[in-house]
Amino acid sequence: MHRTWIVLLILILVSLGATGHRGGLDANGGHYDRQTNSYHCHQTSCNSEDSASVSSDTPATPLSPTATQSKSQLIATLPEYDRKDWNHWIDADGNCINTRHEILIKQATGAINRSPDGCYVSSGTWVDPYSGKTFHRTSEIDADHVIPLKWAHDHGGHDWSAYDKERFANDLDNLLAVSQSLNKAKGAQGPDQWLPPNHRFRCEYLRLWQKLLAKYQALKMTSAEQRIFGTQLSACK
Repeated sequence: MHRTWIVLLILILVSLGATGHRGGLDANGGHYDRQTNSYHCHQTSCNSEDSASVSSDTPATPLSPTATQSKSQLIATLPEYDRKDWNHWIDADGNCINTRHEILIKQATGAINRSPDGCYVSSGTWVDPYSGKTFHRTSEIDADHVIPLKWAHDHGGHDWSAYDKERFANDLDNLLAVSQSLNKAKGAQGPDQWLPPNHRFRCEYLRLWQKLLAKYQALKMTSAEQRIFGTQLSACK
């Protein structure tokens, strides 16, 4: 009998360890972990693309009829992404400085050095918001699209005109001067899959996404992406 009670006690402890978690669950059966900046699912409905999105804290991004599709299903129906369709970098104002160098000038934290003709930035000082690190050589810096071009293509931008794609690809509101390595690490991922390693910038990064989605309302998150995004924004309050 004594052995039986020991076995039962062990089973109960194992069960609690497997299911226990700090904090409660939201209406979708999951919760947002502030320490890791990630959303954890604990119920089947939470993982479903068709589950209800967060209501009060979800950003006001209207869902399209296809927004309940999984991302893979949605992408499979779209024309293939071609980066060349999103023409950049251009000299929109005719001052010989293209968009990449415009953002380098805009985000420099000190004096910059330019090419003899003044059209290109050769060196300066930049603080990468994604890492918090300081860089001085333009060869170490990329102009990152906050909302990546491929993400935009996959979420409603595929049927934009060539003009609208070019305008989006060169929008200074959607550009940040960041380290090349983190630009590559981010790739075409949205905030549900990637956030800057610099925790102090994460909430600002999420709010940038929110503002840009409001500006480009043709871009729609899937319901699962929107649910996670809303929960992430709620954690910033």
